[in-house]
Amino acid sequence: MNTVITRRKVGYARVSTVGQTLELQLTTLKNFGCRHIYREKASGANTDRPELCRLLANLKPGQTIVVTRLDRLARSTFDLFSIIKTISDCKAQFYSLAEPWTDTNTSTGRLMLAVLGGLADVERDLIRTRTAEGRARAIAQGRHMGRPSQITDSQRQEIIALRQKGETLEAIATIFGVSGSTISRIVRKKINGHHFNHKRHKT
Repeated sequence: MNTVITRRKVGYARVSTVGQTLELQLTTLKNFGCRHIYREKASGANTDRPELCRLLANLKPGQTIVVTRLDRLARSTFDLFSIIKTISDCKAQFYSLAEPWTDTNTSTGRLMLAVLGGLADVERDLIRTRTAEGRARAIAQGRHMGRPSQITDSQRQEIIALRQKGETLEAIATIFGVSGSTISRIVRKKINGHHFNHKRHKT
């Protein structure tokens, strides 16, 4: 196997159940040629995935991010599209061993990315519709709509994506039930690189 190509393969392994081990994933990724593997033990519903954040923050052009299965990487279509788009924007590639059609270095993989983008848009619109309907029902029933206790990482990704699509701060704030200043802070952190900073660290 070409050593240059091997060095460019970076693995990501995750388990979500107490008692599960990473060994099978690690062995599979090593056999595929991954010289470095990020190891995560976190539930798929847990938005705090520091190793995934570290992987994305240290991406270099030409690298290929490899997982054993898609569900090791993402929790939803929107989540999957967001992560793979980040990888592509960094001029890196993505590949899932169980789903070889995801290879973004091929025309099929690039088509998959485009389809995921469309599905993510649909998913985002459904979320917005359900949120608006839920708020309308709550208001009609006289319930107070206070701000949520916390904005999750997944919601931050949705907020940033909506802002990039041209939604106003006020509209996004209404969707998520928070203030416009909260949305503005999240967007500013993204711009300043404090949230999912994907730039390479200078040495």
